[in-house]
Amino acid sequence: VAEETLSRGMEGKSRPTHFRGVTTVVAKLFNIVQPELAVFGAKDYQQAAVVKRMVRDLNFPLKIVVAPILREADGLAMSSRNKYLAGDLRAQALVLRRSLDKAGAEVRKLSRPIPAAQLKAELKRFIARTPSARLDYVEFFDPDTLVPVPSVTRGTQMALAVFIGKTRLIDNSCL
Repeated sequence: VAEETLSRGMEGKSRPTHFRGVTTVVAKLFNIVQPELAVFGAKDYQQAAVVKRMVRDLNFPLKIVVAPILREADGLAMSSRNKYLAGDLRAQALVLRRSLDKAGAEVRKLSRPIPAAQLKAELKRFIARTPSARLDYVEFFDPDTLVPVPSVTRGTQMALAVFIGKTRLIDNSCL
């Protein structure tokens, strides 16, 4: 099962066959179980959007609920991958949340739209100051269509993927 619109950018660009696998497995599961409701986490924003589109396109008779991101006390999004963050890598992983907060603060303090390219460059420099962090992507997009936007304003969705050491983490927020 392939969804070829919402799955193009971000995770789809970094992991080209990922969503084809997700939608195929989830469609098979829905066919076997025939649930009335399925819950997906908002931390995987693009995945939840792709599954919602698949359910609509294939006329599955179920409701998809997107549950909010659960965070650790320090703000790091909960993930099974967090267990790989040994030593100071755990503290360095907070750069994801700090990047989301930084972008949100920039959007709130200015009364005009911010060019997405400018904010991406600023966040890239910000993340690069964390020794074990390597940016995979940062994207600003329309929350419904997942289409990248040229300018960032309130209501724009932001997503990022960052390697902390060898561990790849993702997070997102509505700005």
